[in-house]
Amino acid sequence: MNSVINYLSCAALWLGLAVKAPDLLRHRHDPYLRAICAVLGLAGLCFLLGAPPTVGAVNRLSGVPNLAAPLTYAAITGYCAASQVLVVHWRGGPRVRSTARRWTLAYAAVVLGIGVAFALGDAPVERRTDLDTYYATTPFIAEMIVLYLVAHLTAVSVTTVSALRWARQVRGGLRAGLLLLGAGSLCGAGYSVVKLVAVGARWSGHDWSALGTTVSPAAAGLGALLVVVGVLVPLAVSWVGEWRRASRAYVRLEPLERALDDLLVRRALRLPRPRFASPATLLMWRRTSIHNALGHLDAYGDRDLYDRTRADALAAKGDPELAGATAWAAVITDALRHEAGPGRAAPPAAGTVPPPAASPDPAMLARIADVLAGTVRVPGAPAVPSGRAPAGTV
Repeated sequence: MNSVINYLSCAALWLGLAVKAPDLLRHRHDPYLRAICAVLGLAGLCFLLGAPPTVGAVNRLSGVPNLAAPLTYAAITGYCAASQVLVVHWRGGPRVRSTARRWTLAYAAVVLGIGVAFALGDAPVERRTDLDTYYATTPFIAEMIVLYLVAHLTAVSVTTVSALRWARQVRGGLRAGLLLLGAGSLCGAGYSVVKLVAVGARWSGHDWSALGTTVSPAAAGLGALLVVVGVLVPLAVSWVGEWRRASRAYVRLEPLERALDDLLVRRALRLPRPRFASPATLLMWRRTSIHNALGHLDAYGDRDLYDRTRADALAAKGDPELAGATAWAAVITDALRHEAGPGRAAPPAAGTVPPPAASPDPAMLARIADVLAGTVRVPGAPAVPSGRAPAGTV
């Protein structure tokens, strides 16, 4: 059962690492991303090395009984260092780098102490699951065990307090992630506390090794699950939010694209629709099609119509942005009619007429689409005499 917990915990943590890895590749010099990826990677390594089958394989391949123990403890200590560095970057401040460096050096000294203690001690009998309690009274090996447990307890305690304290200051997905991360770190603290209790019982002549072989792995496994979910929740919430915003924006632009559809088809201005695309990609595709059409209508825009319509809408509504969208909708409708009309005059050369206004940005495109959808009345374009020359660009 311990092996299953270890391997599942390792898989969960490395899944979180795989999710964060693309961000790390894009932002290699971001210390926060490096720290969080180190936490996930080293935590998974701890579970992998601590699984009884892995312990047996390491000991057998190395020919050194219980060599897996100091390797696992070193990985745990590395995880502790990464956790502390992560907390330092969370807190921020003017001395982030120096504080992170001190924590790193402190835990590097712990790793060195673990290696020295194991080399000086004597642990000839292989113990895959209960080495902590079995060698709790063995010189140097006992010191190695206490050293890694205290270092681990310190790190997870600081992480728990920092995560829960920060969670009180934020909202949304980040708060949920921090609460889960704090709860996972608290479970990690339970792992160390239970191990220390079992070791203390061994010092007093009692055999509580079952605590270290049953309760501790369960606490560590639950903690790993909560930590990885805590890391993934803010990412998932952010992704879902972006997905919903892009989907709403895509649907919102549909009336504008529908108004331009005949032009897009007739002039082959629409790019091929991407297949199996995300809402953000579809939104970009729709915006590109709209801009292609508006670019083609450049020379058919009527500056006077824009100014009159905007002035009327501003007087009626008192909203400059809505007035601009209303004017653009009128100009686009008028330009489409003249561009497609039989016997239309050829458009003037580029640069010979002033544009109605600056090219609409994404927010303005959405407002124009709202106007065309009928949520705002569009003033009708005035009749244009036959042979009218365009007066502007769209």
